Amino acid sequence: MRRPFALLAGVLLVGAFAVPASAADGDGKGDQGFTIKDSRIAESSGLAASRLHPGVYWTHNDSGDGPYIYAVDSSTGKTVARVTLSGIGSPRDVEAISIGPDNQIYVGDIGDNLGGKWPYVWIYRLPEPKKLVDQTVRATQYVVKYSDGARNAESLVVDPKTGRAYIIDKNEDGGHLYEGPAELSTSGTNIFRPVAAVDLWATDAALSPDRKQLAVRGYFGGIYYDWNGGKIKRKGRLNVPLQGQGESITYSVDGTRLMYGSEGADSSVQPEDVPGGGGASKSPSGGGSSSASGSTGGGLDGNLKVGALAVAVAAAVLFGIRRLLRR
Repeated sequence: MRRPFALLAGVLLVGAFAVPASAADGDGKGDQGFTIKDSRIAESSGLAASRLHPGVYWTHNDSGDGPYIYAVDSSTGKTVARVTLSGIGSPRDVEAISIGPDNQIYVGDIGDNLGGKWPYVWIYRLPEPKKLVDQTVRATQYVVKYSDGARNAESLVVDPKTGRAYIIDKNEDGGHLYEGPAELSTSGTNIFRPVAAVDLWATDAALSPDRKQLAVRGYFGGIYYDWNGGKIKRKGRLNVPLQGQGESITYSVDGTRLMYGSEGADSSVQPEDVPGGGGASKSPSGGGSSSASGSTGGGLDGNLKVGALAVAVAAAVLFGIRRLLRR
């Protein structure tokens, strides 16, 4: 994936302004957060909570690793299984992972390092292993195109009931939720069509276990929506922790926490309460206005004034860099 200039500001600011995520008490495994300790996972770019193995989170590297996904035990941060996908081509830019019906894992090879030039991307589907050991699992590969032309994307969600796949494209000025066909097909191209605007420079997204809420994150913030079967309606902003390069998000299995991941060696997965009633939400904008601008990536907890200042400074730095580059 291309590293945006916003990350320069983010990396510089995290050390000076970082505020710990609120590790609210909870009974679900993994709700307290963890650190990924596997040196092979240096670019964790997607995250999905396993329903088959509570306390385990699936992740993968960005481009350059290979056809692998990793099962990480959140109680230790250690990898308990590396699964090699067979039956597919060579992955280009794997950016997202989601779990659909019947514990089927969907992997989104949907990034575009050329900024929207590849004529097609791929989704891989494989059954989640019942036993967590290093193994090779045969996957199904689906060819994906967008109805309105090639684009970069890092967000894939799969409805846990219907199995329908959705992609959110990554656009600095905001993107769209793209809906795939009712069933993905291996016999032809699967066309994804835009169905709703998403007011965010999205780096990942997740659908809540009860299918009521869609959470979309960016580098410095996030937005949550009523899902409504894909007819999304904006509800408010997410409390996204400051991270060096915030790339991933998933709901905990019990649906009470949002788990935020980042790229980098020994990267941490940080928890926040789900807004709007999924947990003991601390968000002051649980019923937030849908008219608030989200093009810069949403806001942080209103009580975290230092974090909010960091976001403001980051935006200013980004604006200044872009102004200089355009001269």
